[in-house]
Amino acid sequence: MTSTTDAIPSRPGDSDDSRPGDSDTYGELRAQLATLTTEAFRPELSEIDRLPTAEIARIMNAEDATVPAAVAEQLPRIAAAIDGTAERMARGGRLIYAGAGTAGRLGVLDASECPPTFNTDPSEVVGLIAGGPSAMVTAVEGAEDSKELAAEDLDALKLTADDVVVGISASGRTPYAIGAVEHARERCGALTIGLSCNADSALAAAADHGIEVVVGPELLTGSTRLKAGTAQKLVLNMLSTITMIRLGKTYGNLMVDVRASNEKLRARSRRIVALATGAGDDEIEAALAATDGEVKNAILTILGQVEGPAAAELLAASDGHLRVALDRHRGERAHTEDGLETTTHTENTPRTTTNHTEDTPRTT
Repeated sequence: MTSTTDAIPSRPGDSDDSRPGDSDTYGELRAQLATLTTEAFRPELSEIDRLPTAEIARIMNAEDATVPAAVAEQLPRIAAAIDGTAERMARGGRLIYAGAGTAGRLGVLDASECPPTFNTDPSEVVGLIAGGPSAMVTAVEGAEDSKELAAEDLDALKLTADDVVVGISASGRTPYAIGAVEHARERCGALTIGLSCNADSALAAAADHGIEVVVGPELLTGSTRLKAGTAQKLVLNMLSTITMIRLGKTYGNLMVDVRASNEKLRARSRRIVALATGAGDDEIEAALAATDGEVKNAILTILGQVEGPAAAELLAASDGHLRVALDRHRGERAHTEDGLETTTHTENTPRTTTNHTEDTPRTT
């Protein structure tokens, strides 16, 4: 069962055992839902089930096409969040997503894609979902309603000030996501980002960087796995991808830190080296063999004309940035070559001497 809406927090004073079945809580939850753009009812689609399949598909496709424009309106805030994330991760911090239901699954998905794409350690980008791993496929009752659960999950990771915590919630009101952001800020001063799809959300207000991608009402009332989920996926794509670009995980638009864990990725690794260097197959194979299959190192051995160990040292000195390592090495080599040329020129230039005693007229 897939959750289609984010939970709404309990009213102040309600116990942790309160459930929507309680009449007072249920009435308040309905009132709160009515204020959310993502929950709005669209009467013009009230008979969508009567339409031909092709027409429903056309309508849905048109709805999805509006999402990138909504994301574009938030680009300045997204860019600021990315710069902050890259700065923290460059100091050894982690990127941690926290959400419930669909939002939590999207965070886990993005985190799980980083190791094979950017060769990150699984501990560097982490996805937390309310209710734990089992909630990826089965809803865990009440998990998204608990701020305390979010705090416990973060404490288990031993959060530090260099970490970045991203709360994800379509409604912007999910207690688990808000609790994660609040705990991260108050506990250790970690950088926090709140990603929601409603304006003036509690989640954005609680975070250092609030990103509110307002996509409007859904095709199916309250089904935030649709446009809201697409918007969240687009933002998470940018957050992780551009952060990795800033951290030197790419060379131009090539994934030079890709981890070749299967045949497709091994073939892609060789293609990346070829695209970056223009080298032939034999040279590429030799370079990869000399660098234990590390694409970035292999490119440096070819373009920098260095051995495998030297490539590793150059990259370590450049914090893993291939372009920086190449530019630095080329600069040092050019400086050395200029010095050799100057020395050779000096040694080969005939010396001119003047014999003042013999050639200079004497004055008497």
